[in-house]
Amino acid sequence: MSYFKRHIDAKLLEWKESERRKPLLIRGARQVGKSTAVRELGKTFRYFVEINLEKQPDLKQLFPENIDVKKTCEKLSGVLATPIVAGETLLFIDEIQVCKEAIIALRYFKEDYPELHVIAAGSLLEFTLEELPSFGVGRIRSIYMYPFSFDEFLMAQGLELTVDLKKRANSDEPLAEKAHKDLIGQLRTFYLVGGMPAAVTEWIETHSYIEVSRVHNDIIDTYNDDFSKYKKRVSPVLLRQVLRSVALQIGKKFICSQASRDTKSTVVKEALHLLSLAGLVIPVVHTDANGVPLGAQENANFTKYLFFDLGIMQTMLGIPATDVLMASEVDFVNKGGSSEMFAGLEMQKYSDCFIKSEMHYWENQSKGSQAEIDYVGVRNSIVLPIEVKAGTQGSMQSLWIFMRGHKLHDAIRTSLENFGHFYYYDSEANQAERHVDIVPLYALSNL
Repeated sequence: MSYFKRHIDAKLLEWKESERRKPLLIRGARQVGKSTAVRELGKTFRYFVEINLEKQPDLKQLFPENIDVKKTCEKLSGVLATPIVAGETLLFIDEIQVCKEAIIALRYFKEDYPELHVIAAGSLLEFTLEELPSFGVGRIRSIYMYPFSFDEFLMAQGLELTVDLKKRANSDEPLAEKAHKDLIGQLRTFYLVGGMPAAVTEWIETHSYIEVSRVHNDIIDTYNDDFSKYKKRVSPVLLRQVLRSVALQIGKKFICSQASRDTKSTVVKEALHLLSLAGLVIPVVHTDANGVPLGAQENANFTKYLFFDLGIMQTMLGIPATDVLMASEVDFVNKGGSSEMFAGLEMQKYSDCFIKSEMHYWENQSKGSQAEIDYVGVRNSIVLPIEVKAGTQGSMQSLWIFMRGHKLHDAIRTSLENFGHFYYYDSEANQAERHVDIVPLYALSNL
């Protein structure tokens, strides 16, 4: 099977060459490509040793409480008939979440065998880590992995030159109209295929939305099977209900009663917490956004949630491909909150992979006001509002209210427009100048 390049590849190579590296823990939802990326990195080593503690439970005994990691490596080398040599071997411990002792042992690789390259990963890893809050502070490095970004989707199709062209474009030098339209076409396809590696591979091999949807359903079944493993106090039925409700409430403050009328909000919130740990939903929390850090001004009572993958969400909700492929540009952007979700997921995928991303939005909480900013970020230590729009149509009043109240000069509007920018002189703030950069949805990596 072909390997499609991922953004994480360059970070893994940097880690390999670093003299100050620590054991690496790859974190992310099931089936986003963690193991595949490590195996690809393994090709750059003389030896590659992979163990799977779920499929090879007998190996768990090699990670006792009082571990000698060098002796453990000697035993692994003998069992697997592969040399484990510092500087020449990559040791990959997969499905590490089934053995807490193995997770704890990672710190001793840093302390007692720092010259050996060690990577670990696992499904539902966050559940185990939540029970080990200080498992390796300062001795283990986490790296976060997500489904394919739009750029990765393009590169998987051999469109590296298109990605380069897009990255060179800006408000002063927009793309040629044909390139712009071609990218919108690719974006429509990505809305249906999404970023899960199996779905991307299926699309490239068959170009069939029907086959892709079957892959989506297989992935959904896998996640549904996982629900029984989450925690006993939340039923798998409720987890499925809440996950579907997140998809139905995209772009809105999440209302627990819409997920299950007969379930207490505290139980629904626990389900959301578990789904968030599993990487299936991503919280976007209200912030007053009066300064940096944004997280210091959160109000978790006002939280929106993103579904982890746009393609799977479209399939789960039964949205026909024609609804996306044939929709007008205004409907394509506005329908069902999909573009707001796409923008949020893209910004998460292009964030610092060594830090668990936090996402924020803003809404005016004064009675009678409906002003809301889709996303609030930070650029050069200054608050940056980001609005998702269909185009030049529609009011920008929420943006002007926010910028006026926070005394901001710059903002981003992302839409299906080509690159551009404009200025607005606020008559309600002594003609204060506001500058808005227009960034196409397909070019959020440029930010």
